This record gives sequence, structure tokens and C-alpha cells, in this order.
Amino acid sequence: MTDRPTTTNDHHPIPPADLTVLPARPPVGPEGDGPGADVVPITTARDRRPTGPTLGLPDGERYPFDINRDPTVSAPFTPSAGSTAPADGPVLEGEVLRVDQPGDADRDWRAELEEKNRTRRPIVPLWLRSRTEAIETLKWAGEYAAYVAGYQLARAPLYAARLGMRAPRGLARLIVGMVKWTFDLEGEPVRLTAVTKADPETYLKLSRQRDSRVRLRVWVSGAALVTLLIAALIVASAPTLAQWSALAVAVAVLGVIGRPADRPLIDRAVLPTRVEKLTSDIVVRALTVLGVSGLNAKADINFVAPITREGPGWRADVDLPYGVTVTDVMDKRKELSGALRRPLGCIWPEGDSSVHEGRLILWVGDKDLSKTIVKSPLLKASGHDVFKGIPFGNDPRGRLITVPLIENNVLIGSQPGQGKTASVRELAAGVVLDVTTEPWFHELKGSGDLDPYEKVCHRYVSGIEDEAIGYAATSLALLRTEVMRRAGVLKGLPPDLCPDRKVTRAIADRRSLGLHPLVCIIDECQNLFAHEEYGAKAGEDAEFVIKLGRALGVVLILATQRPDKKSLPTGVSANVSIRFCLRVAGQVENDMILGTSAYQNGIRATLFVPGPPSKGGDAGTGYLVGATPMPKVVKAAYLDTPQTQLIADRAHALRTAAGRLTGHAAGAQPEAAAPAYDLLADVAAVLAAGEAKVWNEIVVDRLAELRPDVYGPWAEQEGPAKTAQLTNALKPYGVKTGQVWGTPPGGGKGANRIGVVHDDILNALTERDNKKRSGTGS
Repeated sequence: MTDRPTTTNDHHPIPPADLTVLPARPPVGPEGDGPGADVVPITTARDRRPTGPTLGLPDGERYPFDINRDPTVSAPFTPSAGSTAPADGPVLEGEVLRVDQPGDADRDWRAELEEKNRTRRPIVPLWLRSRTEAIETLKWAGEYAAYVAGYQLARAPLYAARLGMRAPRGLARLIVGMVKWTFDLEGEPVRLTAVTKADPETYLKLSRQRDSRVRLRVWVSGAALVTLLIAALIVASAPTLAQWSALAVAVAVLGVIGRPADRPLIDRAVLPTRVEKLTSDIVVRALTVLGVSGLNAKADINFVAPITREGPGWRADVDLPYGVTVTDVMDKRKELSGALRRPLGCIWPEGDSSVHEGRLILWVGDKDLSKTIVKSPLLKASGHDVFKGIPFGNDPRGRLITVPLIENNVLIGSQPGQGKTASVRELAAGVVLDVTTEPWFHELKGSGDLDPYEKVCHRYVSGIEDEAIGYAATSLALLRTEVMRRAGVLKGLPPDLCPDRKVTRAIADRRSLGLHPLVCIIDECQNLFAHEEYGAKAGEDAEFVIKLGRALGVVLILATQRPDKKSLPTGVSANVSIRFCLRVAGQVENDMILGTSAYQNGIRATLFVPGPPSKGGDAGTGYLVGATPMPKVVKAAYLDTPQTQLIADRAHALRTAAGRLTGHAAGAQPEAAAPAYDLLADVAAVLAAGEAKVWNEIVVDRLAELRPDVYGPWAEQEGPAKTAQLTNALKPYGVKTGQVWGTPPGGGKGANRIGVVHDDILNALTERDNKKRSGTGS
């Protein structure tokens, strides 16, 4: 019987996935068994096996599909990886050509090993890799052991009374047990059964066995009784303390023997909450009932690592089915909470896009995050270094999250009452505990939430009235001037001291340079940016500081409860590098704080429950973006007013000892506001109509003549610093400087130097004015 290959059309047979059956040649002779037919041994046929691309078809004709793919899919034949394309040659009739070759010669061992190295499980447990977490774990274990020991010691009299009450029962059990053992009474029912069945042979065997046992056990029991009697006589003649000790031991032993099976002697000091262990069956069950397309009972869900304990919870690393992303699961977090039978605050799915978008890291905590109070490490800190970042809070797994402050700006947003001010307090605590840092704090709500820090601030205001708003606007104008001053100073530093052209710890410690960290906090900044008189200019200054100040040691921290275009200029929100968004109402507010498309990418601060933790809310919990490689859910450390006051007192003592109390903290009068000016308009004013290109140094000299109080310090600089001053000042407006041809003002030889193009200035002015009229810019 000859198997015919299946076909999908009338022209070509369809070979199986692994074997290709070549069509036989036509029979030789009229009956098919003429002299041309011969029998070829199979070994010879294998040696002569041809490998031609025609596969037995007429010359030039090929199979219209890839024989390594689904035979129902029509496509031009292309040998795939792992198969060997046949070479041209004759084809024997009835031959079977194996398409998918056995073996693993094409495996990329190096790539597989590199992948395994990247996903290796750590040798050292995670809690031991962090000094802070290890200390916390050991501290918890010590406190737990001390509590249990104290609890049990306090109940020692109760346990002694229980032993005394149970001792008579224990004595009775001991006597009965000894009698049963000595006379082999436990075998009595078996012997009676033999008598009932009239089985004399079995009975005699059992009787002989009993007699031999009893003879031996009588001597053992007698020896034990004599030993006990001798011990009793010795104790009777011993001192009173020894007698009471022996009696206590005897009562304790008899009390243990007499313990009821359902009533333990020692009570449990801690009653653990029942938390179901996370298993693969539970995870698969939970994922498949979410109603996500592609996630069903037949879905291919792979666990890439064992489910393990990580911090105070369980971690499962899962590869979702093809076509399902982590965002699809995160959208169903509430449903996932119900499927896992755990509170919403315990369920924290996140992705690992460094692997692929379908890699899900499901962490299920033992305790609801909303009910966790994170203590600030700064409460007991004797000082701090802002160049090392500021400890900000914990992620759901209890790991400390640090916000890198230097070279960054921070934006915090939320609905009212969701923990925004507490987050600002924590950042401010790290700032004031670094004596080299100059704090400028502005609380534009008038509630006094930052008042404890007033005693250490160079500039400080608290209030919602116009005077307070104007004070904050002045601070931004002064910051703008300070940024330009610092740019010139940093430019003039030698390369060996400042190779990267940015402020470092070593540079900040040189007080004569004036490049120490300067941190400006504006809480409720919407009251400033939306102000009719000060808002527009404040927005321009803030954008300028954010764009240029980050490398110069100037940091801006803004907090708002109304993240809209009017209250938060797009030039500001688009350029901050670190964002912390607590609970917000909708997608627009979410993306205003966390960045465009954050909501679409699954970073959604709308999932947090509004309200304080005492009412089941997620106040203090938000998404932190920019501080870590991947966005993280973080519970910010909470500082109440007394704790904030303690930190402020410690900071005041540190600054007093170091001689670093300045400005408002030292009782100085508020600095005068920097003169109002418009750099683009001023540059355009000092350029003549026929001047297409002008050197920077000439423009700076003309500006100094126009406004000596503003641009005078610029003109006092020399050489590259003077040129760089204008270059850096024009960067935020999108105006670039470059090599231009010019001549000195008094005449002389022309040359190429750094300068500006007149048309670039005019174009920047026009673009800015158009943005202002359309309301899309600051």
C-alpha cells in the first residue's frame, strides 16, 4: 500500500512537516516491471540521495511554499534556519527527504548563556544585599524574639499552675502505661481473637511471646522502681532547695505527660494573619478570569522563575501569552485584587520592558500598602549630602527609594489632601540637613506647612496674598540672574577642576565660587503661575531656570494641586526630569504631571483610592517617574509637624556651627527684585537694522550700555566667559550662536568669532509672541 501525500491544489503534493516524499518515476515498460526496473539496497540509496531544489518536479518548477512552514500557507520556497537546502542533482523515486535536520548545531550557546546570566537568581538574598534592609530585618527579628520571650516569661506562673493541675493525670497515665507495658497488655486483644477463632497454634505462639516479654520487662520495671526509690531517698536527705527542685522537675514531667491533646501548655505570643501562599495555580486562575483578550483557560502562561518571597510579599515573574501586554493586566488591577482575594493595596503588577512588553512581575504583599506608615530615615540623621540624593519613601516591597536631586528638577502633583505637602516636607528635610545647600522655600497656601524650616531658609514666605505671590515671583527672577552668574563662573573654571562643566561636591564645597547647591521649593505653584500680574513672567523665569540651572547646582521643586495649562506652563511641565504624581482625577491631569502618553502606557495615578489611609485611601502613595530606571509606585515618608520641627532644629544647629545661616534665616532684609527686562527685545534693540551678524562680545557691551544694572556684570567678564554668558542666556529661547564674520568696533582686521544672527533673534521674538497670543506658551 502506497501513501499518497495530501494536496491543496491539482498541481503539487503537500509534503509533511518533517518528511518530504518524492514522487516516484513512471514505471519502465508496458507493465511497469520491465528490464529498466531494478532493486537498490537502502544503504546505497542513502549514499546516492540527491538534494536538488526541484524536489522531483519538472525542471525549473518549485514548490510554491516553504516546506518548513504550515503546508496550507502558500509562499515561495525559502529554506529556513535549521533546514538544509538540497543541492541540484537527480532524484530517486520514492525517496524521503528529511527537511528539519536533527541535532542542535545551529544553537547560539553564547546568546543563551548571556541571557541566563542576565536572569540569574542572586546568590545573596535580596534583604542582605541592602545594608538598610538587612538592618531592618535583623531589627525586626530581634524585636520579635524579645516580645515573645517577654510574653512567655510573664505567663510563667500560669504555666506552672497548669503543670501542677495536670500532674495527677500524668502520674495516673504513667502508672497505667507502665503496667500495660510490663505485662504486655497491649497484645491481649490479639490473643483473645486467637482464642475466639479456636486457633491453638497461633495462641501458643502469642503466649510464648508474651511470657518472654513479661519476664524481661518485669526485671526492667523492677530496676526502674528501685532506682526511683533510691533517688527519692537521696533527695529526702538532700538540702531543702534540692528537694523542691526535684519536686518541681517531677511535677513538670508529670504535667507534660498529663497534657490534654486539644489544650497546649504554652500560649502563642503572636497570632499570624492568614495569608495564602502564592502559587502558580492561583496566579494562572487569577489572570485567566480578568476578561483580557488572549488570557483564558487555554492561554500559554509561562513562569520564567520560581515564585519566591521578596520583602513582605510574594513575587511571580510571568511571560504573558503572545499579544498580551502588562498594560492589559494593570488596567484590571481591581479585578486582579478580587481574583487573588487580597486587598487592592497588596496587588502591584508591573512590567519589565527591558525584556519585553509581555513580561509581568506580579508582587502580592502581605499587608495593604495604604495602611503602611513609612518612617523617614532623616528623622535620626545627623546630617545629609544632597549629592547622594534624598531618601523619599518605600516601594510596595519595602525598598527605600532615593530621589537624585542634583542635576534634576522635581514636579509633584495631586488632588487636595493626597499627601503632596508631606512629600515636599520630606524633600525639604534632606535639603536643610545639608549645610552647604541654600534653601529658598515658598508655601503659597498660607497654611504654614513649611514654617518649621523658616529658621534655616535664605528666602522664605508663607501666604496666599499678592505680597507672598510677588515675593515668590521675585525669587524666580533672582534665580534667573543667579543662573546666568553661575554659568559664567563655571565656564571660567580650569578643566582639571571642572572637566564635565557641572557642579560637583568638590566645587560646591569651595565657598568662594558661590556654586553651592541652591534649592527653590514653591508649594501650590499654581497660585503663582496663574496670577494675572506675576504669572507670565514667573513662568518664563521658571522655564529658564529649569533648562539651564540643572548643571549649575540650581534645583527647582514645584508642587501643585491643579495641574492644568494655565496653572502649570507647558514649558515648565515639559522640562522637569523627576515627577511624582499622587491621586489625580483623570487622564489629562495624569499626563500633565507624569508626561505625555503616561496614562496610555499604564502609568496611571487615577488607580489610587482617594482619601487618607485611616479611611482606606492611598494618600501619600503615587507614581514616581525619572528617579529610577522604571516608573515606580512609591509611598512617601510621612513627617508630621513635631517631627519636621525636630529636623529643622537639628539643621539650625548644624548651620549655626558651620556659619551657614544666611539671608532670611540670619535676619537680613529681603533681596530686591532683579530689574525686569526682556533679553530678546533688548538684543534686538541693540542690533542695527543693517547688521546681519554681530559678535557676542559686542552685543554684551551694547546691552551693558542699555541696562547697566542688569547687563553690567556681563560686560565686566573677559574673553570666553563674556562670550559664553550671552550664549547660555539665549539657549532657553532656542537661539543658537555660532561663528560669524565681523570687525572690532574701532576698526581693524576682520575675523570669525562666536556671534548672533539678527534674523534668529527676530524669529525667536515672533515665535514667542505668537505662543503668548495663542495661549500655548508661557
